[in-house]
Amino acid sequence: MSEPNCQKCGATVRPGARFCRSCGAPLARHTALLPVAEIALPYTRDVRIEGDQLSVRDLLALTDAGLRWWQQGLSDEDGLTRQHAARAIEELSRTMASLSRQLAAGTETMRITTRLPPLADTDLACPSCGSGNRPGARFCLRCGVTLSQPAPPPTVFLQSDIGKRRTVNQDVVASAPLTMPQASAQICLVADGMGGAAAGDAAARMATDVIGVALAAAVRTTIPADDAAWHTVLRDAVQLANRSVYDAAQSDPARRGMGTTLTLAVLFGGRLHLASVGDSRAYLLSPAGVAGGAQIAQLTVDHTLVARLVDIGQLTAAQARDHPQRSVLYRAIGTDPNVGVDTRSLALRLDDLLLICSDGVTSHLADDELALLALGMPHETFCAKVVALANARGGTDNISVLLARSEGRS
Repeated sequence: MSEPNCQKCGATVRPGARFCRSCGAPLARHTALLPVAEIALPYTRDVRIEGDQLSVRDLLALTDAGLRWWQQGLSDEDGLTRQHAARAIEELSRTMASLSRQLAAGTETMRITTRLPPLADTDLACPSCGSGNRPGARFCLRCGVTLSQPAPPPTVFLQSDIGKRRTVNQDVVASAPLTMPQASAQICLVADGMGGAAAGDAAARMATDVIGVALAAAVRTTIPADDAAWHTVLRDAVQLANRSVYDAAQSDPARRGMGTTLTLAVLFGGRLHLASVGDSRAYLLSPAGVAGGAQIAQLTVDHTLVARLVDIGQLTAAQARDHPQRSVLYRAIGTDPNVGVDTRSLALRLDDLLLICSDGVTSHLADDELALLALGMPHETFCAKVVALANARGGTDNISVLLARSEGRS
């Protein structure tokens, strides 16, 4: 890879440098163009979050695991890899020092200041007008439509691109119907593989295939009765995918350490059921607003050290997008025998949009920009526009995006 040049004076600058040594101009754009290694740290404790408190010791242990992983990179034959490792160690050492000072002062937990916004939810959304109704209602209180009729399937648009800096596309983006007794749901999924070109691609595809088969088997004779039942179905399918990827990695030295992120959605009966592991995100968008007047709300939590540092106010969301450790995961599919799976459900109103994307999108586009694009242009062209913008801003990773539009008008 050729060294970047300063956009102000044209001088060659060192990879990872923050300022041009010739003219002093900031080089944040250049540092963002450098590929970020996607890794999942195996056998690390999960980060405990209790209420609005987060464990400092867990963050410290996670930081230490990251330091030890990057120290291996200092012995790599590739000079650029060694430079990346040195920069990562520098950043993580600062984080460790800060957390160590907190513990030395007797601070065992820190208050979470940045969390996902609460979303207004209803138990039963009308497929025609989108209004919420009480559980078991037969007719919509607002428009009178019969609620026993299934909502029409969503319209789904999706696209995946290799980006500008990778040699292989390790992302998988997929959507397919899920057949149930006298009904049908829609599966939407984004997986972002890691662990080497062949291994990451294999992990993402294996997880996708296993989940498709597992979900079909789980609902072949019975429709899950409620949100909790759906969560069990999704969690079991993801755990099965995790074990399949883990076993494959353990049995093949060439694939040792492979894994994948996974964000899985099932849309059925006017409700959205989600399961997520890693840092591929799901968002809810609505022209009517979704939370606190905003038109976009993140539905999933990133399982990264950087995300937890944003939670406690040590980094801003803008800083996190360019942070060199933003793709170091503490939870991923396939890196451990078992994995924690986040689940949630919510009602979908008429014209609500579900957006699922890999971090190749969110590293280059902010949430409010995604909302402006999704709500301000034809949905048929949205995915192509997002891919083009991410590539124009460096395309440092594979880029995958899925947009599902809730339907219902008669």
